[in-house]
Amino acid sequence: MTPPPGLFIVLEGIDGTGKSTQTKQLAEWLRAQGREVIASREPTDGPWGAKIRATAATGRLSAEEELEYFLKDRREHVETLIAPALAEGKVVILDRYYFSTMAYQGSRGVDPAEIRRQNEAFAPVPDLLFILDLDVETALTRIGSRGDTANEFEKHDSLAKCREIFLGLSGEPFVHIIPSGESPEAVQERIRGVVDSR
Repeated sequence: MTPPPGLFIVLEGIDGTGKSTQTKQLAEWLRAQGREVIASREPTDGPWGAKIRATAATGRLSAEEELEYFLKDRREHVETLIAPALAEGKVVILDRYYFSTMAYQGSRGVDPAEIRRQNEAFAPVPDLLFILDLDVETALTRIGSRGDTANEFEKHDSLAKCREIFLGLSGEPFVHIIPSGESPEAVQERIRGVVDSR
């Protein structure tokens, strides 16, 4: 008996939009329906992901080096987790993927279309991409209220440019823009409605 087709879901958006919370709730909901779910994030906890995370606090690499680290981290993620899980019919949910690289490295002047081309040469395109959208001021307030300070990836002008790049994906059929200024429950309900229709 062949396994059910895998389902690949990605949640994106600038920091402070609630991606981690929504990823966790969506995974729990799908597991309750009997689906086998793998929830992961990027950068990963692997060697390249760890290097990227360290630079957020210590000072960023050049845009080219940063992109190279993200590509290496993602290639490993695809090969060791994403592709095998989808082949086994599992649901894979990611908190950030190459669209974040397009947005954050794009905000530093790298061409987002070129970043996308490089990633899609090896990384599967998700079945569903949810972009949690929130204005930058509210996002920064949320980052502050959870006791964090905005790091190098989260400065106001940079986040505004990132948001613009994310919203530029809105015309694509697999992309769903979800306003995340509502309660987490309301946001989750919107996401589940789209997943249900699949």
